[in-house]
Amino acid sequence: MFKNHPKGLLAASLSNMGERFGFYIMMAILVLFLMGKYGLDLKTAGGIYSGFYFAIYALALAGGIIADKTKQYKNTIAIGIVLMAVGYLIIAIPTDTPVTNFPLMLGLTCFGLFVIAFGNGLFKGNLQALVGQLYDQNPEYANKRDEGFSLFYMFINVGAIFAPVIAVLIRNLWLKVNGFLYDSTLPALCHQHLGGTINAEGAENLSKLATEVSLNGTPVDMTTFANEYLNVFTTGFHYAFGIAIVAMLISLVIFLVNKKGFPDPAQKVNKTQEASQTVVMDANEVKKRLYALFAVFGVVIFFWFSFHQNGLTLTSFAKDFTDLSAFEINFFNIVTLKGAELFQIFNPLFVVCLTPVVLGLFGWLRARGKEPSAPKKIAIGMGIAAVAYLVMTIGSLGLPSDAERIAMGGNIERVTPTLLIGTYLILTIAELFISPLGLSFVSKVAPPHLQGVMQGCWLGATAIGNSLLFIGAIFYESISLSATWAIFVGACLISMTIMLFMLKWLERITK
Repeated sequence: MFKNHPKGLLAASLSNMGERFGFYIMMAILVLFLMGKYGLDLKTAGGIYSGFYFAIYALALAGGIIADKTKQYKNTIAIGIVLMAVGYLIIAIPTDTPVTNFPLMLGLTCFGLFVIAFGNGLFKGNLQALVGQLYDQNPEYANKRDEGFSLFYMFINVGAIFAPVIAVLIRNLWLKVNGFLYDSTLPALCHQHLGGTINAEGAENLSKLATEVSLNGTPVDMTTFANEYLNVFTTGFHYAFGIAIVAMLISLVIFLVNKKGFPDPAQKVNKTQEASQTVVMDANEVKKRLYALFAVFGVVIFFWFSFHQNGLTLTSFAKDFTDLSAFEINFFNIVTLKGAELFQIFNPLFVVCLTPVVLGLFGWLRARGKEPSAPKKIAIGMGIAAVAYLVMTIGSLGLPSDAERIAMGGNIERVTPTLLIGTYLILTIAELFISPLGLSFVSKVAPPHLQGVMQGCWLGATAIGNSLLFIGAIFYESISLSATWAIFVGACLISMTIMLFMLKWLERITK
C-alpha cells in the first residue's frame, strides 16, 4: 500500500495515530462528560465544545508560525505530543461529582482542554507540512500526492476506531463494578432532581430507571442514588481520558524513533542540486497562490460547521432520540458495550474502509483522463455532505422537539440506529473528498517558505467553522429537529455553489 510512496509516510501516519485516538475520545465523550459532571445544558456544553475545537485548529496557525520562525519543525511536533499528554492528564484525574467548587473544577477542566489544544496546534499542521515535504523531496512521487494524503488520512484513523469503544468499555465497566448499569438519560434526570427542576414525568422516569440500573436492589432515597450514580458515571469518563495519555506516549516513541529520517519542511530540496537550498518564489506567484488558498479556506468554513456536529448535536440525537438497546453488545459476559458514544466509531471505520474505494475510483478516472481536480473534488464533497443532512432531515420528521422530549420526561419512542449510521456513512464519503485532498491542495499550492503557516491556516479555517458549532446546539434545543438539520443542508450547498463558481480560477492556480 505504501510501497509506491516516499519512505517515511508510514512512520508519519503511525506518529499521528495517538492524536487521532485522543481526538475521537473527545469527539465521543466531551459534551456528555461536561453535561454529566457539571449539569450543563447542551448550549453551554456546546459552547465549551466549540471553543475547544476552535482552539485545536486555531492554535495550529500559531504552531505553524512557531515552526516556520524557529525552523524547528520536528522538535515542535515532539513538544506538541508531550503537551497533549499533559492536558489529558489534567482532566483524567478523578474528582467528586457533583462538584463542590463549580468555578474551580470547571476552570481546571477548561485549562486541561486548552493545554491539549495548544499541544495539538504545535503538532497537527507541522506534521502535515512534513508529509507534504516527503513529496517535495521526491519528485518521482509528485503525481501520488493526493493519494498519499488520502493514505495518511486513512491510516491515522485506525486508532480513532477504537477510541469510542474503549471509552464506553471503561465507563460501563466502572459503573458495573460499583453496582450500576448504563442509561443515557439518567445523568440529566439526576441533575434535575438534585437541582429541584425535575417535573412529575421526569421524577417518575427517574424512579423507574433507578430501579432498572441498580444491581444491588431498589434505591431507597433518590437523592442518594442521584449523587452516587453521577459520581460513578463521570469517574468512568475520567479514566477514559487517561487512556489517551497512553496513546500519546506511543505516538511520541514512534516519532522520536523515526525523527532523523523525516524531512525538514523548512527546506525545499532539489535532488538535482548538490546541496539543499530554500526555494525562492516570485512575489506575484506567491500572491496568486495565497489568494487561491484563502478563497478555499473561506469556503470550507461552512463544511466544518456542519461536519463537526458529529460530536455535538448528532451525539445528542443519539443520546436523546435513538434506540440504544438496538445497538449494544455483551462484551465477554463482563460488561455491556452500549452508549451514544459508540456512534463515533463509524466515521473513522468508514474512513479506513472507504479510502481504498475512493482511491480506486480516482485511479480509474485518472487512467481515462477524467479525474476531477482537487478543487472539484472538494466541491463534490460538500454536495455529498448536504445529502447526509438531508437524510437526517427526512428521518427526523414526526419526532418531538428537544423541548417536548424534556417535558415528556425523556420517555419517548426512539428511532433506529440505522438513521445515524447511514448519515455517518455519507458524511465520511464527503470527508474523503474534502479533508485529505484539502491537505494535499495546501501542500501543493503553498509557497515554500509558508508551508507550516498555510497548513495552519487550513486548520484555522476549520477552527472558525468549529467556533460556530454551538449554533447547532441552540437550534437543536429551540426548533424542530428537521429544521435544525435543514440548516446544515443549506450550509453545505452554499459551500458547494461558491466552490464551483471559483473552480476554473482555482484549477489554473494549481496547474
